[in-house]
Amino acid sequence: MTTTATRPTAPTGVRRDWWIPASLIALALVPALAGAARLVDLSSGRTEENARFFDLPVPIIVHIVGATTFCVLGAFQFMPSLRRRRPRWHRLAGRVLVPAGLAAALSGMWMAVFSDVPVYDNTALVWLRLLFGSLMVAGLVLGLVAILRRDVRTHQRWMARAYAVAQGAGTQALVLGPMVLLSDGQGADQPGGSLKATGMGAAWVINLAVAEWLVRRSQTRQSRRRV
Repeated sequence: MTTTATRPTAPTGVRRDWWIPASLIALALVPALAGAARLVDLSSGRTEENARFFDLPVPIIVHIVGATTFCVLGAFQFMPSLRRRRPRWHRLAGRVLVPAGLAAALSGMWMAVFSDVPVYDNTALVWLRLLFGSLMVAGLVLGLVAILRRDVRTHQRWMARAYAVAQGAGTQALVLGPMVLLSDGQGADQPGGSLKATGMGAAWVINLAVAEWLVRRSQTRQSRRRV
């Protein structure tokens, strides 16, 4: 009697995991498109509207390219099936993502300190950007140190925290959109300084809370499978 083994066209785990990078890339889509539009705007020459950005073009370009690379490519690092089946790809991607993430965070902090504060921002927002930018840098550095020590669990937690901060712009777009309706009059299409700081801070906190919960849940499930 002969038997024929059927080979699935795609592993079930891979199909099930694709929602993870798809969702993360969708979250990054709005800030990525806004960044691309900003680059096009800068390439077209100095105007009254982009003068603030035109004075510091290098950190802006570094921030846009670094953040887009980190958020889009980094989305695939959270696919459990891809990490298991392509560990070498995961490591190679990480060597791109850590410098990209550091470039995005440090350039963002540079702009927060040295660029002119728009009329619809305030000092509290500057400090929030410095706080969460520092957290992103710390997450990347501590995550790198952890994996060099073969501490995978700690590596996953710190990298998830850094990625959550980087994805803050996507969540902020969702949070601040309704807040535009509550604008205090400091800008026709922007919420006022205090309201904007509250919304952006809340978005970062939401991302960090969700990332913490998801990573801890995933690690708990992995521990139970090993028992």
